[in-house]
Amino acid sequence: MLCLRGVKKRFGGVVALAGVDFTLQPGEIHALCGENGAGKSTLIKILSGVHPSGSFEGEYLLDGRPARLGSHADAAAMGIAVIYQELALCDELTVAENIFLGHEPQSGPFGLFVDGVRMVREARQLLRTLGIDLDPDAKIGRLGVGQKQLVEIAKALGRRSRVLILDEPTAALSERETDTLLELLRELRLRGTACIYISHKLDEVFAIADRITVLRDGRSIFTQPAGALDTTTVIRGMCGREVTDLFPPRRARDFAGTPPLLSIRGLTVAPAMGAAPRLRQISLEVRAGEVLGIGGLLGAGRTELLLHIYGAWGVRCGGTIHLGHQDLGAVTPASALAAGIALLSEERRRYGLCMDESVSFNLSLSSLAQLIEHGIIDAGREAASNLAMADRVRLRSAAGAGTLAVAARALSGGNQQKVVLGKALLTRPRLLLLDEPTRGIDIGAKQEIYELIAGLCEQGLAVLMVSSELPELLGLCDRVLVLHDGAPAGEFVPGDSAASAEAMLAAALGQAPSSDAPHPVLLNQAAPVAAKVTYP
Repeated sequence: MLCLRGVKKRFGGVVALAGVDFTLQPGEIHALCGENGAGKSTLIKILSGVHPSGSFEGEYLLDGRPARLGSHADAAAMGIAVIYQELALCDELTVAENIFLGHEPQSGPFGLFVDGVRMVREARQLLRTLGIDLDPDAKIGRLGVGQKQLVEIAKALGRRSRVLILDEPTAALSERETDTLLELLRELRLRGTACIYISHKLDEVFAIADRITVLRDGRSIFTQPAGALDTTTVIRGMCGREVTDLFPPRRARDFAGTPPLLSIRGLTVAPAMGAAPRLRQISLEVRAGEVLGIGGLLGAGRTELLLHIYGAWGVRCGGTIHLGHQDLGAVTPASALAAGIALLSEERRRYGLCMDESVSFNLSLSSLAQLIEHGIIDAGREAASNLAMADRVRLRSAAGAGTLAVAARALSGGNQQKVVLGKALLTRPRLLLLDEPTRGIDIGAKQEIYELIAGLCEQGLAVLMVSSELPELLGLCDRVLVLHDGAPAGEFVPGDSAASAEAMLAAALGQAPSSDAPHPVLLNQAAPVAAKVTYP
């Protein structure tokens, strides 16, 4: 039903696609794999009309006929829907209004009015069908990134498109939501809906795909039935090299007797004054050189915990936070930075980067105070510092030596994440808060970030890391604290018999381990503290 032949695309002197062949059959789930910068995003934009016909070389056939697409709207009219990795929702509209945006139910003479009652009713029915527990009247801006992703999925599936393109659809979803989505896609396949599934999570790819196409450096390397391939072959095709050990070797480290750098006791936090607590009785410690992972399902309070430590969310109802000997009471993001705390948000494009500014501008943005002489930024020191950091985080793009001058928007997702990480490291932190640090980046970039984190710990940095991927928590962390509904559900030490993925998932679900399964080590919870702190 869809065919690309010899597709090439240039942006000035940069070759984004150098010859791609791709076909899609009715009722097929076709996975598209490749490192960041391999050309996947450009290919999606050609398929969806963002790059219109005539702006690229090669053939684009839909149902055997040349596709003439002048815009994204033309593609939508032909039944092609895209769920982009970066969400396209209106924060001030409700869930229902976002789902039906552009094709709202109408009423009255000549359809002059939007039928709000019908829109909410149909949105509720669609969400229920998809197994998504969201209020259709809720404002999008109040939802977390994972919940927003579910709305995007409902929005696309609600249009009953015959070609559905999903770009990293599960990057912010928990395992349970991921399983729900994959089951939905299997049902859509039975109805004849064709899907192009783009993901760096190869376990998902092999669980759902009928065929797999691998891109590298703007070229299609191979297309094979998923059953004829294995993970090693796909990774070799993506990277052009073997990636055998994804995580750095685990070091035998004994933190016994080492004083904690970060100490939290009985932390209870509400989203606003007078509201019910969202975080309840959380106690944890992180030592210099240690990685403490935070696991749990979507909505468990993981992001809220990091934001509160950073002073960006919540009203403290009880408990204490100490960084070394410093009591972090009414902390703000500015005072957190000054104390040596840096945060990488899960939404790098919204909270981590100025997308239209240069890489150099973004790298030094949080550390300008270190570069000012007599009230003026020392441009020479800034350039040298940024260049050294770009080399340290292995930042690279098609611009080569000119990467620091290009806009952050022009970088691949993996390189954007390296810019955010480099910006944080330039503040010289003692504690690094990482919220989904490898969300939506390819396996090669993941490996490089894992090596960076391990190297930072060798230098004495403490890391508190949220991740939705259990293998990531087990492979990189020294300990893992699992949250359920805003409260501690268990603490695990990777490598121990008790630290199985099954036991961690059971804790995240709020289930007690079975009698024949290893029991997680439960946290000792400190008594609540009466003091209240309000954050601006």
